[in-house]
Amino acid sequence: MNRLRVVVVDDEELARSLVREHLAAHPDVDVAAECANGLEAIEAVALHAPDLLFLDVQMPRLTGFETLELLDPRPAVVFVTAYDRHAVKAFEVNAVDYLLKPFSKARFDAALARARALLATGAKKPDPAALAAAARPEGVPLERIAVRDGTRVTLLPVETVEWVKAEDDYVLIRSGGRNHLKHQTLADLAAQLRATRFVRVHRSWVVNVARLASLEEGRTAVMADGERIPVSRSGAARLKELLPKG
Repeated sequence: MNRLRVVVVDDEELARSLVREHLAAHPDVDVAAECANGLEAIEAVALHAPDLLFLDVQMPRLTGFETLELLDPRPAVVFVTAYDRHAVKAFEVNAVDYLLKPFSKARFDAALARARALLATGAKKPDPAALAAAARPEGVPLERIAVRDGTRVTLLPVETVEWVKAEDDYVLIRSGGRNHLKHQTLADLAAQLRATRFVRVHRSWVVNVARLASLEEGRTAVMADGERIPVSRSGAARLKELLPKG
């Protein structure tokens, strides 16, 4: 049997110790790294390329869902948490299993066996679009956008976003005078933003209405940062609905 490379991520040292203790009973498992938060996890995954992640959901700065969304490569994952309210979302993003604290050794071993079986048959990796949706409460617009550059993570408050442009399977986000590239489609991101603030004015562009300087002849949006953005007929109609009348 091939060896299994694992990374353990939890902000509680006691929880990490328990996972490590259970894994010690499996001599073919290598714990490549232990991480106390999502930022450490991103570095560890980039360095070790693990097969499997034991990942807490509720952590400071980045949640487990946000962390997983930013990982590349993206390993199989077993979520480990004290809260059962995240279970449905966990399986929607193709999690291998969901361990609810406190869990027994038998329950842990069952999750590990499930992970082995799925990895042996080519387990589905978490879906980026589903992860993005799972990273916030259902029906609540996005309040921040997590972007990654190498192992550096930046959290962009949505109110600082000027505009977003589609770049194939990526989006280019303009915020605070800087461009940020994120592996996500424009449609996925647009669906998460507050509809009364952000408008898809073109198939390739979303603008923050609060950052709009002017609308020239109804077909060009001039943004506060000077960017000139094409506006489709339907985009102009959506935009005008939100602009002050007169």
